[in-house]
This record gives sequence, C-alpha cells and structure tokens, in this order.
Amino acid sequence: MNIVLIGYRGTGKSVIGELLARRLGMGYIGMDAAIVNRAGMSIPEFVAEYGWPKFRDIESEEARELAGLDNVVIDTGGGIIERPENIAALQRNARIFWLKASTDTIVSRIQGGTERPPLTDGKTFTEEVAEVVARRTPRYKGAAHYEIDTDDLTPEQVADRIIEIWQGR
Repeated sequence: MNIVLIGYRGTGKSVIGELLARRLGMGYIGMDAAIVNRAGMSIPEFVAEYGWPKFRDIESEEARELAGLDNVVIDTGGGIIERPENIAALQRNARIFWLKASTDTIVSRIQGGTERPPLTDGKTFTEEVAEVVARRTPRYKGAAHYEIDTDDLTPEQVADRIIEIWQGR
C-alpha cells in the first residue's frame, strides 16, 4: 500500500513526502522529478516545446507506472487530478492525502518559483493561484481519502497527522 500526496503547488507535498518516507521506512518518489527524468528536460522547457496536453500524457504514463509499486510515498504534481484516470490508477493501491492551503499561504510559499510555467494567461500570480485552486478543489476533494490543511502546521506536524492516520487505517 502506498501513500499518495495530492494538492496544489506550495502545500508541502515534496517536503512532507520525504519526511514520511524517511520516518515510515518507505520509498519516496517525486512525480515531477520522475517526469523531468523521463522527458530529459525541465517541465517549463517541456511545456514550452510540446504544450500542456503532452505533459499531461507523460504525467498519466507516470501515474500508471507508479500505481504498480508498493510501499512508497508518491508526491504528485498539482495537476494530477486533471485526468480522472490518474487518480483511478493511484487509488488502486494507495491512501490519498490532499494537502490543502489558502491562496495567501500558497502564494507566500511559491511566489518567484520557476519550476512551473503559468497555467493561465493575463492574470496576476495571486489571481492565477486562486482561480486554479478554486477550479481544482472539487477534484482534489473527490480524489482524496483524507484532507489536511497545512496553513498553520509545520511539515513535521503534517507528517505526524498522516502517520497517525496511516497507522490507524
């Protein structure tokens, strides 16, 4: 059984995923890093050259492959929920945790980051985050077995909550 972390950028998936893996003695896979490795270029470079639909195709391939693993913590990209088949694949052998945060928290954590290209045109960074989070929230909610608000928690506190749920499952 795997632990899968979903949520928008800046909610703590990578840091918490690594913490969980270390504390639970599980493997750790960051999907974005796996996609970069598969594509042979950064995500912004890939999207600029091939577009978002092709990126989502590679993301879906990666989700199918990772779903076949066991005893790993998988930190997904924020858009993994854009395709229902990704979640269906990952749910087969996992408990899915949605890490949530307010728009203000997300913006304060990731503003100035360059690892992802914009998802919308003609909007401020804060407007983009608010719009995309609002659009994705029903999908995150529908995909998750558990929800954890990370706004006022340290990564260690979030990991503690996940471990408590995981061990009590």
